[in-house]
Amino acid sequence: MPLQLLPASAAAFAPRSNPTIVLGSRVEVWLTQTLKRISLVKRPLNNVPQHDRFLTETLGAPSAIWLLSSLMLPNAPHSKLRKDSDPLREAIANYTLTPVQAYVVHVDMVSQHEVAFKLTQDTIDTLIDYHNDIYSVDIAASTYAWPEKDDQIKKMQEAFVQAVNRFVYRTAVRALEGLEEGGAGELLEGRSNDVKAAIMNLFLPLLPPPPQIVDLIAPAPIMPNACFMPGQWWQPAQAYALVPNPVDPWQILPSNPGTSAASAPPQYWSSLDMDPVQLPSPTPSYSQSPVSISEPPFYSSAQIDSGISAISMPMMLPSTLPSCGTSMASTGFDGLGWSFNAFAPQYATI
Repeated sequence: MPLQLLPASAAAFAPRSNPTIVLGSRVEVWLTQTLKRISLVKRPLNNVPQHDRFLTETLGAPSAIWLLSSLMLPNAPHSKLRKDSDPLREAIANYTLTPVQAYVVHVDMVSQHEVAFKLTQDTIDTLIDYHNDIYSVDIAASTYAWPEKDDQIKKMQEAFVQAVNRFVYRTAVRALEGLEEGGAGELLEGRSNDVKAAIMNLFLPLLPPPPQIVDLIAPAPIMPNACFMPGQWWQPAQAYALVPNPVDPWQILPSNPGTSAASAPPQYWSSLDMDPVQLPSPTPSYSQSPVSISEPPFYSSAQIDSGISAISMPMMLPSTLPSCGTSMASTGFDGLGWSFNAFAPQYATI
């Protein structure tokens, strides 16, 4: 970024003097037309020195005051403003239109192509009075009190005095198109809004000190006596917090849902004082013959033989039954005394 130099007249608390004009080897056409428009006496403008001399005399005149912007500022603190049912009359009685005036201190049409304005002394004094008498009172009333509050307000006022005296507004050199007769002028193309925003940024807020951070010391945890083991008293208590408390074996639930509670040790059942309770038997809804299950689930050989003898065997069938190609033999099969040939021919051979 190139270094932007300003004349000594742009410094803070510096008196006004003629502006410095820096023109190029060729003057812009719009500047020549602007100078001819504001000239009361016809003057030759054929070269760069003639333009330089005309601009210096015009912008350095006592009447060459530019109107940069206008601010609507209250004329009293907020607590002393008048109240009226008509908003228009209330605004007229409580607010004042304050013009922001300045003069040209520097014109550069070679490197930066900009023009610099410095606030007039009347505008500086008006802004300082508003800051001390109204703005500081309102901002002090809107913040809480602390021991160094008054000193902070004084420092803020002193900082504003320095900032408003150093304030220089820079804009494009085409702003000289608003030049009028006598060297006065007005900013065009919405530049006044930029000046208003830059002026209001000089009014800094009153920042109270941050609250003090209090270090909260957490109490030391109370460790049980079991934690202090011989030779390990220096270890933190958190290490022992991970050890679970002892649990009785009968309190551990089985992981298998099919495990019966009958597997519990007998000491558990003996420790419970339970009186026998006589439960009433349910009334049967139908008659049922008793079934004995005390007999062994097997049968003797005599019972098997008697059961088999009761079965009619094929050899005991009447001989009058027609033969359908079935062949019976008297040879026994597993002691049953009969056999069946499933592969016999279906018809007899002639």
